[in-house]
Amino acid sequence: MAIDHDLAPPMSPPVEAGSGRSSAPWSDRLNSILRHDVPASIVVFLVALPLSLGIAVASGAPVAAGLIAAVIGGIVAGLLGGSVLQVSGPAAGLTVVVSETISQFGWRTTCFIVVAAGILQILFGLSRIARAALAVAPVVVHAMLAGIGITIALQQIHVLLGGSSHSTAWKNIKELPGQLMSLHGGGAFIGVTVIVILIGWKYLPAKVRLVPGPLVAVLAGTVLSLVLPLGAERIVLNGSLFDAIALPQLPRGDWSAVVLTIITVALIASVESLLSAVAVDKMHTGKRANFDRELIGQGSANVLSGLLGGLPVTGVIVRSATNVQAGARSRASAVLHGVWVLVFSVALASMVEQIPKSALAGLLIVIGSQLVKLAHIKLARRTGDLLVYAVTVLGVVFSNLLEGVLIGLGVAFALLLWRVVRVKIAAEQMQNSQRWLITIDGSATFLALPKLSAVLAKVPADADVAVEMTVDFLDHAAFEAIEAWASQQTSNGGTVEFVEIGGARMAHAAAGPPARSFARSVWDDVLGPWRRDGEHENPVAAGVAAYHRSHAHVVRPHLDELRDKQDPHSFFLTCSDSRIVPNVITNSGPGDLFTVRNVGNLVPAAGDASVEAALVFALEQLNVRSVVVCGHSSCGAMAALRSGAEVPGVDAWLAHAKPSVQRYRSGHPVAVAAQAAGFGEVDQLGMVNVAVQLEVLHQHPAVRKAVAERGVRVSGLFFDIASARVIEVTVDGLAHIDDAGRRVAPELV
Repeated sequence: MAIDHDLAPPMSPPVEAGSGRSSAPWSDRLNSILRHDVPASIVVFLVALPLSLGIAVASGAPVAAGLIAAVIGGIVAGLLGGSVLQVSGPAAGLTVVVSETISQFGWRTTCFIVVAAGILQILFGLSRIARAALAVAPVVVHAMLAGIGITIALQQIHVLLGGSSHSTAWKNIKELPGQLMSLHGGGAFIGVTVIVILIGWKYLPAKVRLVPGPLVAVLAGTVLSLVLPLGAERIVLNGSLFDAIALPQLPRGDWSAVVLTIITVALIASVESLLSAVAVDKMHTGKRANFDRELIGQGSANVLSGLLGGLPVTGVIVRSATNVQAGARSRASAVLHGVWVLVFSVALASMVEQIPKSALAGLLIVIGSQLVKLAHIKLARRTGDLLVYAVTVLGVVFSNLLEGVLIGLGVAFALLLWRVVRVKIAAEQMQNSQRWLITIDGSATFLALPKLSAVLAKVPADADVAVEMTVDFLDHAAFEAIEAWASQQTSNGGTVEFVEIGGARMAHAAAGPPARSFARSVWDDVLGPWRRDGEHENPVAAGVAAYHRSHAHVVRPHLDELRDKQDPHSFFLTCSDSRIVPNVITNSGPGDLFTVRNVGNLVPAAGDASVEAALVFALEQLNVRSVVVCGHSSCGAMAALRSGAEVPGVDAWLAHAKPSVQRYRSGHPVAVAAQAAGFGEVDQLGMVNVAVQLEVLHQHPAVRKAVAERGVRVSGLFFDIASARVIEVTVDGLAHIDDAGRRVAPELV
């Protein structure tokens, strides 16, 4: 299965034909089918016909079995499947498994296995586990397909040279020199001609490429075999398509091997169909695939195909991509392609018998080679999965498909385990200090004990040590090792200070089974408020202890640079409300903001020395580059002002905000913008208050001087607590701040 991500999507989304919905008149649907789906179905039929024949030959099945599978895959899976534009039929991905199954159990028992695999697929779909099949690592799927492609090519090169394929890949390689010495020149010439046409087809003009390359190549090979006396061996059909229909046969003994084969066929067919459906979804903009329904449709097709003597059916990306490119709009195209295969097989079966086997061998060699994609190998190398890719390919080629995939999944899981549970541990003496720093970063488990003990042994027995733990998983074995070492260090006269930055903490390690701590929990711990559960009599002291244990070590280097001076970039005036954390909502750190807080974030025009002193000091001594006033939603001060309620001890201070109330009641433009944005009256007043404080600041002598001489920016903000979003407030409106920090609209949307 080859997935081409560069395919262009159809000009308009597909229309679901025959869905029973009245989204479009029947006349429009019929017109769409005739205009788009019928031409697309003919193109897909021309691609599917030679592929179905070739896959049957490569599988060692009756040639008619490939045609039966193509007919049923097109009609049944097309009608019942969950992917509107996916086309199903016999696929190269199951060629190796089918060939081995026929060799082991015979053809009619293989048909029984196909039926049972179809029933299992239906159960997969009904149990709604379809998406779980997509959990297979993509590198394993890519390698599986590459291994299948190599196996097909190794088998068919013997057919092209006039011989027959062998039972194993190793035997095909071993016997290849002898086959070259006794090649059949006529058949080889036809096969090479087919290969040359297929390789060169993509370089021809677009108008020529409207005709499918595989059809032209096989037709050219057939004509050569008829015109020239090459003596090529041809396909043999034993009667008509209906004569090939035969009921499956129950297995005789070794049911364990049969059950294993059934599971293998069901899983491979399901994964290939689902991956193909995912790829098809990326090629168009219409209705997305229903994966559970797709498995039910594929399973139904396999039950019927097995009952009638056909090959296993899967979603096929080559035909599906052709369907999308040809302009199909609904599932009618896939269904009609199956009808055309049926008509051809019944009415023109004699034409099939004129096709030389070497022509189909050349076609299959190219198909197999195309399953080995250089882009997949490069991707595996970039992502560090090249070992998984190589092991899976070798397993599929030299063992069998199921064992190769299982080996690949095992290596992928081992690699994942190594990447996830590994931990970085280091110990070094701090510069200009006798103290040592030990860093433990990652997942601390029993697997890390050898490395952990080796690093801890480097630290002098009586040294003072800081242990910085950025750990997301800590099991009891690692906890005991660290705890025992810390106890020994202390008994020798040293000290051990734990700095726990990650979510997995030493204090919790012995209290219960270990659990992974995710990054979100760390942020919740840092940014979330303390829960009022009465656990701590002195929450501030408890918070200081947690800060020392978790964050002081991280903050210390930044504060060390500021020990002798401060250089804030902004004077930040905000409300005293406990819900506003200036450094969080501005994503700033120590030394960035010169913060002043008061009830209602007010800048009194006169009568208050505190704000005046801080503002002048920030502008003239600290040379801040920005002056900011920040209000917030659900402000108690604004609620009191709006209602006129008396607040003992605060009324005298809130008198400074009376101009804001007057401007709000007179219809200030900021209030109008806030109302249009859906904010309530208290928040509207809060935003007007910010705008009025900006006007007061613009009139302040120190601010006017700083703006004129240094270009200091004066701005307003409003923090909406419910949405945790920050809005910019201007003197006459609101603005949205985009991800680049720019004001992008004159009003809030």
